[in-house]
Amino acid sequence: MTLPLIALTPGDCTGIGPEQTARILSDRRMADVARLVVVGDARVLDLGMRQAGVTFAYQRYDDPSTIDWSDPSVPLIDLGNTDPALYPPGIGSAESGRVTGETLSRAIDFAKAGLVDAVSFAPLNKRAMFDGGWKFPDEHKMFAHLLGHTGYFSEMNVLDGQWMSRVTSHVSLRQALDQVTGPAIREAITLATRMMAKAGIASPRLAVAALNPHGGEGGLFGMEEIEIIRPAVAAMAATGIAVEGPFPSDTVYLKAFAGDYDGVLSMYHDQGQIATKMRGFNRGVTVTAGLATVFTTPAHGTAFDIVGRGIADTGAIENAVRLAAKLVARAA
Repeated sequence: MTLPLIALTPGDCTGIGPEQTARILSDRRMADVARLVVVGDARVLDLGMRQAGVTFAYQRYDDPSTIDWSDPSVPLIDLGNTDPALYPPGIGSAESGRVTGETLSRAIDFAKAGLVDAVSFAPLNKRAMFDGGWKFPDEHKMFAHLLGHTGYFSEMNVLDGQWMSRVTSHVSLRQALDQVTGPAIREAITLATRMMAKAGIASPRLAVAALNPHGGEGGLFGMEEIEIIRPAVAAMAATGIAVEGPFPSDTVYLKAFAGDYDGVLSMYHDQGQIATKMRGFNRGVTVTAGLATVFTTPAHGTAFDIVGRGIADTGAIENAVRLAAKLVARAA
């Protein structure tokens, strides 16, 4: 009963989430990491078992506080809100996106009530959720809204102990350029180092990526490094944070992966995502950092091209559960 209690949602039922969820539950491979309660629909869990070619017993409960943990069955909060037979597999659907968001919202309700310690969710489809009525550019902003959060927060990616954060995220590149400001960089450095410390890195070392090619080449390719990024880095280093940069973005990840740094702060989404996904697409975890509730999910998407083939890798979702448990344990 000392293990963290994590709400696990199966993601969008048209993607690989149900299969991944069923596979990690079938052999209880996460039993030494956390107590998992599935929040979703029994029909989606049944679908996942068929896709994964596994079977296991589950027991329905009204809410996490009523779970009998001596029962070996998988505990399920059956919302009865998703009939996967209505949504063709491998195809984005606004209605499926709507119920995916609804399921996550219920899991968040349990977190707000103190009934679960964290939420880990299988892959979802941002476009489907938006079209289904959840009018947010990504799930992270949806989480912040549902939690009533008004301060700074950010999406981060974790791979093999390396923390990849960013100043801007799910906006167009043109918008991102306008959002690279001194205050934004300072906030991002603070949050990145705080999250690394929460994950158990005693003295986090953070590298900051440049915005322009070759780090701006001394102002030849742009002045952002000289006028915005370097002063922000220097200001945070003066407070005692082990942060350095800016470094050219096409080489900074080589330094981090070689062990010179514990994480990299990029200026925009693809700077970090390309490097991270090339290194380990099926191992990376996405964290919503800065919110009261811990949220983790695989860094990959719904993989519509392999839905139903029984070959979906579970490495990232297992790592997501492990990281959520670690963050919860260290916050306790």
